[in-house]
Amino acid sequence: MGDTEESKLQLLLEWLKLNGVELRGCDIKYNNSNKGFGVYSSNAATDGVLLVVPLNLAITPMRVLQDPILGPVCSAMFEEGEVDDRFLIILFLTFESIRKNSSWKPYLDMLPTTFGNPLWFSEDELSELSGTTLFKATELQKKSLRSLYDDKVKELVKKLLILDGDLESEVCFNDFLWANSIFWTRALSIPLPRSFVFPQIQEEEHNHASSTELTNGDNDKKLEVNTSSIQEETVWVEGLVPGIDFCNHDLKAAATWEVDGTGSATGVPLSMYLLSVEEACLKIGEEISISYGNKGNEELLYLYGFVTDNNPNDYIMVHYPAEAIKDAPFSQTKLQLLEAQKAEMRCLLSKKSLDHGFFSNEKETRDKVKETEVVNYSWSGQRKTPSYLNSLVFPEEFLTCLRTIAMSEDEIFRVSSLLEELVDSEGDRQPSDIEVRAAVWEACGDAGALQLLVDLLNTRMMDLEEGSGTEDSDTELLEKAVCYKNKTPEDGKSNGTNEGFKNEEMSRNKYASIVYRRGQKQLTRQFLKEAEHALQLALSESN
Repeated sequence: MGDTEESKLQLLLEWLKLNGVELRGCDIKYNNSNKGFGVYSSNAATDGVLLVVPLNLAITPMRVLQDPILGPVCSAMFEEGEVDDRFLIILFLTFESIRKNSSWKPYLDMLPTTFGNPLWFSEDELSELSGTTLFKATELQKKSLRSLYDDKVKELVKKLLILDGDLESEVCFNDFLWANSIFWTRALSIPLPRSFVFPQIQEEEHNHASSTELTNGDNDKKLEVNTSSIQEETVWVEGLVPGIDFCNHDLKAAATWEVDGTGSATGVPLSMYLLSVEEACLKIGEEISISYGNKGNEELLYLYGFVTDNNPNDYIMVHYPAEAIKDAPFSQTKLQLLEAQKAEMRCLLSKKSLDHGFFSNEKETRDKVKETEVVNYSWSGQRKTPSYLNSLVFPEEFLTCLRTIAMSEDEIFRVSSLLEELVDSEGDRQPSDIEVRAAVWEACGDAGALQLLVDLLNTRMMDLEEGSGTEDSDTELLEKAVCYKNKTPEDGKSNGTNEGFKNEEMSRNKYASIVYRRGQKQLTRQFLKEAEHALQLALSESN
């Protein structure tokens, strides 16, 4: 870390202290060029409280609406539904980052200026994601952000700068893109006391309670309970919490964050604090990590700009294109049936669900599931419950969708007859979504849906491989990169950090892209194998 970064860090620490932040059992230090700054243990906090931040320092929608400059401009837009909570925070960050003499400068100067998420990829780096869901999502997000900037943000920030007396500073799209990335990489969901979020409403309710107490003086107990329930109610709000937001991610987190509304845990009422987990025996100088949640690499790369090797929370998304249904035979009837069944046209297939599949090594878990009693849901009794039902790893809501789309004319007629028979026998009523699903399954079975699923997964695999080659080629690229990355300084190459990538053809962004896309290919291959096996069983059992 250079002298400039060191001086910025000292200014941040002074700013935090000035604003009531207490670093009780930790320090903020530089990690490396990959992670940037992080939070590290400094001593053993006997109560486990490592860091305390007053909630009035958090950047939340309430702070923006109460700001003397942004508040009057944004309040009307917010009340009319023109902007949402997230927009308010991103606008605040955009404005404060270019505002002269901003009181937030010591904090903003410490935030990263480059990001590893695909919005910041070069064209060559983005091409590494070709064929993936993330590639399409990034292109759409770029267009959406550019449109939002041109249509709303640009003129709004100009207006705010003029109101602030600044006629020289100018805003550009990258200022807004930076603020957007800062929000998505650092925002937390904060469980705030209701009185903190709605102080005016709380005051009105308190005044009402006081007036009630005057007229019902002997009803103190009831009034006390009502007041307590108001204070304990929690409202979840997204926001940035300076200090805590320097914690990096780890699946095995060393700490969690909590809100102390009364001050009973920290001695600081209305504060947010970092609490070490019981399992973490922190040593002095050890990094204090938090968990960003059980997210797959697609979400980690898209939001935060990093991936995890062999991520246990990985998943793939499979969907049937809505526009394709319009071209299918009897499309209107099928759309009506889809709506009646509350069917899902897309699904997330998680890596963990494979533990219960046909090829799982988790025999005890799978056998336990198989022992579960399954009711025969065939009306006529002619179609038996499939033997493979408990080993299917695909959500029933999605299979329901595929059954309906794959239906033939005869099967549609059969479903219609079954439902008419049901309605006629029980009077004038509409069949439930469960009854419609049962009718569709009895008429169609599973083979048509599973064949369609096999086709979708094959198409997905072709798109992935056409965009970036095979799974084996990705593995070879990663092995070479890891081999290079692990070379020692004596080799004249890498110091063991991601800085080594700068002197090699493979950038950090490219490396993350290959890890992500290889995981997508692995899961697609595994789920395709599951679908093909289920299809064989369905055909053999006439399902």
